[in-house]
Amino acid sequence: MPSGSSPKRERQYEHIEKSQRARGTKPGRAKEIAARTVNKERARTGEAKTASKESLRDMSSSRRGGQRSHSGSGGQTYRQLYAEAQRRGVDGRSKMSKAQLERAVG
Repeated sequence: MPSGSSPKRERQYEHIEKSQRARGTKPGRAKEIAARTVNKERARTGEAKTASKESLRDMSSSRRGGQRSHSGSGGQTYRQLYAEAQRRGVDGRSKMSKAQLERAVG
């Protein structure tokens, strides 16, 4: 957890990391998931200096609360894949389907 964060965010980070480890996630990946989730919440509430459009537009993790957990690992959303393709400069991304974006970014 970055220094200077609030005790609430530190507890949130520890809880998410512990939960991920209990599910069998590797330590490095568990830390990454916890950090991304906490940083997204910080951005949504205005605690962070900068926030990506996707962080502000997507459903908050606390509100989602497991909605996607029952359908298996659905992976990233189309918007997330498109944003990643845009960051990587993938040509033709605007005409690609979700499956095509997954292969291009994959």
